[in-house]
Amino acid sequence: MKRHDVINTCLPDESIMEIFRHLDSETSRDACSLVCKRWRELERLSRTFLRLSTLDSSNHFPQLARCFVNVKSIYIDGKPSRNSPRSLSDDVLALLADSFSKLENLTLAFCPGIDDSGLISVAHKCMHLKSLVLEAVGKLVKMGCSVGDYAVAAVGKCCKQLEDLTLRSCKELTDVGLADLTLGCGKSLKSLSVALCVKITDLSLEAVGSHCKSLETLSLDSDSIHDKGVLAVAQGCPLLKVLKLQCVNVTDEALIAVGTHCLSLELLELNTFRRFTDKSLCAIGNGCKRLKNLSLSDCPFLTDLGLEAIAAGCKELRNLEIYCCQDIGTVGLESIGQSCRCLTNLAVFRCPLIGNRAFLEVGRGCEFLQALLLVECSVINDDAICGIARGCQNLKKLQICRCDEIGNKGLTAVGEYCKSLTDLRVELCDRVGDEGLIAVGEGCSLRFLSVSGCHEVGDAGIIAIARGSSQLQQLSITGLAANVSMAEIGEGCPLLKNLVLRRCAQITDAGLGQLVRNCTGLESCYLVRCPRITAVGVASVVTCCANIRKIMVESGKVSERTKRRAASSNSSRKIEWIYCPY
Repeated sequence: MKRHDVINTCLPDESIMEIFRHLDSETSRDACSLVCKRWRELERLSRTFLRLSTLDSSNHFPQLARCFVNVKSIYIDGKPSRNSPRSLSDDVLALLADSFSKLENLTLAFCPGIDDSGLISVAHKCMHLKSLVLEAVGKLVKMGCSVGDYAVAAVGKCCKQLEDLTLRSCKELTDVGLADLTLGCGKSLKSLSVALCVKITDLSLEAVGSHCKSLETLSLDSDSIHDKGVLAVAQGCPLLKVLKLQCVNVTDEALIAVGTHCLSLELLELNTFRRFTDKSLCAIGNGCKRLKNLSLSDCPFLTDLGLEAIAAGCKELRNLEIYCCQDIGTVGLESIGQSCRCLTNLAVFRCPLIGNRAFLEVGRGCEFLQALLLVECSVINDDAICGIARGCQNLKKLQICRCDEIGNKGLTAVGEYCKSLTDLRVELCDRVGDEGLIAVGEGCSLRFLSVSGCHEVGDAGIIAIARGSSQLQQLSITGLAANVSMAEIGEGCPLLKNLVLRRCAQITDAGLGQLVRNCTGLESCYLVRCPRITAVGVASVVTCCANIRKIMVESGKVSERTKRRAASSNSSRKIEWIYCPY
């Protein structure tokens, strides 16, 4: 019987294009475009996003525009690389603007070679622009970009539909440019993010408060911003829903204004605040009744009083993160458990005064809790985890790190009650061993597991996970596990994509080989200080796993033959080798 092309015969173009739109990776899209001429054309028509780098020659932009006529969003990574040592230039950006005049969303990540002329070209040619992101990323932030006042003012003048603007490390930009932008497109602007722009001061925020009445999101990271600027935004932008601040010179006065005027606020993120107290949170609790997300990081003058005010006023709170707030204790978090019944995500990091009683109250009151993160919470123990497990049976994600008093009893309760748990990361907890992991393996089907630094976990615990978690995709272990557990993982978890083995002295090349022969979809493999894994084991990873993209291992364990095999076995595969010390 002849093969029949059912898809091409039965499905119209619109249906195939809709399928292509749901593909979540460029690799999948590229593979589909190679099936036949029709699929190639339809994939090109369905594509609305392109990610480009400096390796993509400017000569290709017109051709790309002809091939992908519906592209509305472009991300350009201008970071120089070994293959492309020069960063993006103004001439190239001007050609891009000529080629994609219908562009709506443009991100320029680390483009130090761009100054006013390139962005002015974009402003004049791409007048339908709705989102513009100018940023330096990672270790390259200090270099910044050279875009200044003329370019930003041109964007405001020409791009009247601009809704989202992100400016990060624009070292030449001053208040003049940002104020001119608000005059031009302030009516449409809904989201503004300004970070590490050293010449931006309160004057810019006063202009925002005057002209951007529809602003809903504001993110500020600056030492040059004071109360005056934040006050202007609070008073002038009553529709504000998201406020993220990392401004060391902002005090209670500004936050009280936010609580008074921004009654629609839903997300508040305060980072490194050394000059405000519980008065700010009391004002937020009294005024911002719709608050759903609160993140407090390194705020040394906050106490239980502030958190109690949030609990009393913000009943719809769903996400709470408390990082390094040394004076917030048990009573504050208890009040959250008693009043915020809709809480779904809770993170507590280095808060030494928060004890078991707080988590017992969360367990009793927050039945919808789905994610819990605990880091260096020195005074809580298994009783707290047992209370969470019994009361929060919808828990899906649990991360515990450096909590010395939490052990097998707590994990046993999690395995017994939290049947929906898919993500468990218990790291550097010396009291966690096989007993707790066996209970989790019998009660939960995990997709992500990390027991890195838990040196009491051995074969029995890992085998229980392998037999109970057939959908496991990520595994990170340290310590006593041996070859038998690797064989069980290979047999029971064929979907594994990421593997991390640290200081596993009993795992040999044979055990690793048994795993990779079954887990052929492995994409990353970290083999850190595993003395019995040699070049033979590393070669087996390269040979068996066609999708492997990243390998960390000691340099002496990678033979030249393995490198050649990795380069020749699949021309499209590029393995990133990360070498760690012995």
